[in-house]
Amino acid sequence: MKNVVRRAGWAAVLTAAALVAGACGGGGGGGGEGQKASRFSVALTEPDHLTPGATSSSYSITVLQAIFEPLVEIDPKTGKPVMLAAESITSTDQKVWTIKIKPGQKFHNGEPVTAESFADAWNATAYAPNGWTNNYYFENVVGYEDLNPEEEGAKPKADKLSGLKVVDPNTLEVTLKAPFSQFPIMLAYTGFAPMPKAAFADLKAYDVKPIGNGPFMLDGEWQRNRLIKTKAFKEYGGPRKPKSEGIDFKIYASRDTAYVDLRANKVDLLTTIPAANVSEAKGLLGDRFVSTPGGTMDYLGFPVYDKRYAKPELRKAISMAIDREGIVQAVFNGTYKPMGSLVPPLVPGYREGICGEACKFDPAKAKQLFDQAGGFTGTLNLYFSNADPSYEQWMQAVANQLTQNLGIKDIKFRKIPAADYLKTLREHKQDGPYRNNWVMDYPSPQNYLESMWGAGNRMGWENKEFQELIEKANSAPSMEASIPLYQQAEDLAIKEMPMAPLWNWQDQAGYSKNIENVTIDAYSANLDQITVKK
Repeated sequence: MKNVVRRAGWAAVLTAAALVAGACGGGGGGGGEGQKASRFSVALTEPDHLTPGATSSSYSITVLQAIFEPLVEIDPKTGKPVMLAAESITSTDQKVWTIKIKPGQKFHNGEPVTAESFADAWNATAYAPNGWTNNYYFENVVGYEDLNPEEEGAKPKADKLSGLKVVDPNTLEVTLKAPFSQFPIMLAYTGFAPMPKAAFADLKAYDVKPIGNGPFMLDGEWQRNRLIKTKAFKEYGGPRKPKSEGIDFKIYASRDTAYVDLRANKVDLLTTIPAANVSEAKGLLGDRFVSTPGGTMDYLGFPVYDKRYAKPELRKAISMAIDREGIVQAVFNGTYKPMGSLVPPLVPGYREGICGEACKFDPAKAKQLFDQAGGFTGTLNLYFSNADPSYEQWMQAVANQLTQNLGIKDIKFRKIPAADYLKTLREHKQDGPYRNNWVMDYPSPQNYLESMWGAGNRMGWENKEFQELIEKANSAPSMEASIPLYQQAEDLAIKEMPMAPLWNWQDQAGYSKNIENVTIDAYSANLDQITVKK
């Protein structure tokens, strides 16, 4: 799959980053001038797209979750799918899936939501010439290759996935190339949202004023770098009935500016309080400060195709020379969790400390292992993007620790523009350790392990046994049966350490005095349930 941009979820959230354009004029939060009494505002970074198949940006997804109704949502207590637009999702062999759509649903323009609405959206996403970010999610659907030719520039043989069959207006049959037990939970991702017929008349226009099927609808076009205004969809008949008249997504250039506005009650909800302000926010906001375990992980990847990093012993030595706890305290104000596993705690199958000594700070053992591996020659380049100041801060700490604990003195920083960072990693242009990040799409070990360590990974790491275990896990008869196999694959990846886990993000949010009934979990902020105080 040469023409598919693999995994943009972490790209989009090369995140910690910047929140929105300071150019956000009036009409902001909690009852400000020009606002209806029952509207509230959410601080946001400028999205890249608002077409579900075209974006995996966390900023875009925040808006899409309000204006689209996916087939399922994730129960934050169990991590299992709960039906939304779908009435049922069933299979007898994990390969051929039957999706029943709840009848009577409508798009914001009045069109009915049908099985064809999902098939049309998925076909458009999987069609290579569209160049949509979530294309690769459909690579396991029969017929994908016909829409995505191997040869660069070749014309696709088809524009529709042969594995999608609209049986009747409320039934969609999906045939996969191989059994995949995680399929139902994957459908919670916004990239699988439906699209109305009207969207395909002008996809460019649709991107700035999408027509969804969710509890909120756009109120005018997306005002770039300023505002995305929504209003309650009066004909919405699903379980997420809005308790407000609408949401104003205010776009900021920095989270610092957004935090200042939150303090002044000029914006009502900020889901990413800067780490430097967390202590103050806890005291200032009290019960209105919300800390939530997140699904985002930071890693240090190694270019194993570079012979200097070819030995697992060297990679483990570097991992053991890093004081994760010290960096979390110094850079992130203690708000992140140092990790000794490849997946975060909220993912089924998580095992605390499974990485063992390879992820524990032990300078003496790290130096011993480093010397046994033959040490390191030449310049050690550390790669990260310029998307957020904290990236350079923790890389500086890593550099200091590698010098102090391993004796590596020739270390240089390679700070890459955020727009070019993914391309650099994808093309294997990095010749040293680099910041890698993953934002959870759905709570499954597969979402991390296959996406980050599987075929086409950034490290250039290949392990046949790992790949076979992933395939066996994917083909397991149930999600529960897949867990032990994913864990075996995780053990292999830890043993060879082509990428070292660093820390798990803990999401720090806060809200103003103007709103209540705010519930935030690892999957959403449940914007439909928020009410505005009278």
